[in-house]
Amino acid sequence: MTGKTARQCSSWALHSLLAINLVMMAGCSGKNSTVRYSASSIGSSCYAKALPTSGEGGLAWGDTLDMARQKSMNNCIRYAGRSGGTPDTCQVVLAECRN
Repeated sequence: MTGKTARQCSSWALHSLLAINLVMMAGCSGKNSTVRYSASSIGSSCYAKALPTSGEGGLAWGDTLDMARQKSMNNCIRYAGRSGGTPDTCQVVLAECRN
C-alpha cells in the first residue's frame, strides 16, 4: 500500500513541476522583446577600426574621433603582435561618429 502511495505522490509532484515550468515558459514567451544596449552604445558615440597588413586588428570606441582612432591603433598594435602579425603596419581604415 505504501509503495502505491509513494508512486502516486512522486507522479503528482512530477506533473506539478512540469505544469509550473510550462506556465512560466508561456508567460515569458508572450512578452515583447526589449531593446538591449551594449556598453559601447550607452557611452561613446565615435568608433574606429585599425588593421595591420597581417594579423588581427582593433576596433575601439571613444568620446571623440581622435580618441577612438588612438585606442583602435593601440588595440591593433597589441592584437597584431599577439597573433603573429605585423604591428608596425597598423592603419586606421574606418572612423566615424554616430549622431
